[in-house]
Amino acid sequence: MFTTKEEKRVAEEISNSSNTIGKGTFLEGNVETYGNIRIEGKVTGNVKSKSKIAIGPSSQINGNITSQNADIEGEVKGKIEIAELLVLKATAVVNGDISTGKLVVEPGAVFNGSCKMGAAVKEIKITENGGLSRSLSATPQEAKSI
Repeated sequence: MFTTKEEKRVAEEISNSSNTIGKGTFLEGNVETYGNIRIEGKVTGNVKSKSKIAIGPSSQINGNITSQNADIEGEVKGKIEIAELLVLKATAVVNGDISTGKLVVEPGAVFNGSCKMGAAVKEIKITENGGLSRSLSATPQEAKSI
């Protein structure tokens, strides 16, 4: 729960931030963000966001994905945990298990693995300051306003 108006304002600013890993970029290591992230390049490592992850059509992810929402157009090899909505676009290729609240699969998408829908996904925790864990939690009403 947010305890002060200042903490709520900071959390809102953080969750509205946007990040991009561009086409032609190769990243080795884990990516964690409170805001949205769009990946057009290649990532070897886990990707975690408190908001939305968008995986572009030319992207390749070798690692787990955890977020509130996600749109996948590229290739993912790893486990995917999405709290709300996961959209597999027509160009998506997923090799790994999925756990999500809701799933949309467009014609042409490839998915090899198991899927659990509607199951409660654990809270997304983002580490900071060398491994200290901090998580944002909110009531469903507060989460909609973030």
